[in-house]
Amino acid sequence: MDAIEEIFKKNKVKPTAMRMLVLRYLVNNKNAVSLANIEEHFENSDRITLYRTLKTFVESRIAHQIDDGTGIAKYALCAAHCNCEVGTDLHLHFHCSNCNETVCLTEHKIPHINLPERFIAENINLVVKGVCDKCNG
Repeated sequence: MDAIEEIFKKNKVKPTAMRMLVLRYLVNNKNAVSLANIEEHFENSDRITLYRTLKTFVESRIAHQIDDGTGIAKYALCAAHCNCEVGTDLHLHFHCSNCNETVCLTEHKIPHINLPERFIAENINLVVKGVCDKCNG
């Protein structure tokens, strides 16, 4: 069983042909990608099918959705140990203002935030904006 099939099995997601193609695309991309990026890559595919595939990946914690402040949702593959829970394994994201790429900084975790009593965090997003190493090189 290859790594792609293993991800589906671990997350209890049926590996359809399109899901396998999109997952392979995410695995091969180091940066977060938008639906438009995926549509461009799979130009003969239906936009709704691609969107539903990404939605399934987010719901099953194969991938996570990133709000990098550009107004366009980005998607990135979750790390093998990730369960996308608020307060336990969320990480920073970096958005380059020059090349417009967004990358996960999985080694840099978002610290625990103590909220006032009766406040419940449902999502935490921390994006660092600046110039990436490729653009600064």
